[in-house]
Amino acid sequence: QVHLQESGPDLVKPSQTLSLVCSVSGGSLTTGYYAWSWVRQPPGKGLEWLGIIHNNGTTFYSPSFKSRASISRDTFKSQFSLKIYSVTPEDTAVYYCARERMDGYSGSYYLADLDSWGAGTQVTVSS
Repeated sequence: QVHLQESGPDLVKPSQTLSLVCSVSGGSLTTGYYAWSWVRQPPGKGLEWLGIIHNNGTTFYSPSFKSRASISRDTFKSQFSLKIYSVTPEDTAVYYCARERMDGYSGSYYLADLDSWGAGTQVTVSS
């Protein structure tokens, strides 16, 4: 049974880097028809898909975050991470990591394909 857990600081200052880690157990970052995604939910708003890292290490980002986001992985630790640079208060949100089902992938990503989620972690951007 796959389990995901987000970790990282709950407070980040504006202009600094938001850095989170997702620890994965019961699943492989490098094999199978799955990839690994980051999603967030700002207060009072809907879910926002941020980006993904595939089992071969290839990454893809939402156009809204491509210029300032980075996803990487440590396969030895079974972890993948998210960095968002130059954050503002609008980056305040609950951040989730999730497993994304890739069977049947045809060029687009859908929230409906996220089949396992971490509990989420609140990150506040404030001075």
